[in-house]
Formats: sequence, C-alpha cells, structure tokens
Amino acid sequence: MPKMKTKSGAAKRFRVRANGSIKRAKAFKRHILTKKTTKNKRQLRGIVTVHPSDAAAVHSMLPYA
Repeated sequence: MPKMKTKSGAAKRFRVRANGSIKRAKAFKRHILTKKTTKNKRQLRGIVTVHPSDAAAVHSMLPYA
C-alpha cells in the first residue's frame, strides 16, 4: 500500500494535542476589522478545541498526527 497523504490545508490549520484533541484558531480575524468591535476582536483571540462532531473528519485529514 502507498503512504497516505496528509491534507496540507488541514496541516496548516490544526494541531493535535498530546491527549488527542485538536486545537484551532478562531475565524473572522483576518481582514475587514474596522467594522468589528474591540470586544468582538478581543474575543476572537486565542486557541479553541475543534468540536467533537468535526474531530473525526479532521483526524482523517491528518493521518500521521
């Protein structure tokens, strides 16, 4: 069998933690920031865990992570 390929887009967006959960950055913080409130932009900082219903799909995109 040939090696399975990692989805490069997923590899750039997700990291698998030691306990198996997947971390990701929050969306909507790249551009058009002038119309967003300071509170909204502040709450978009940081890292969150991928929702459990999406975790299986992300794991399949990252076969060696």
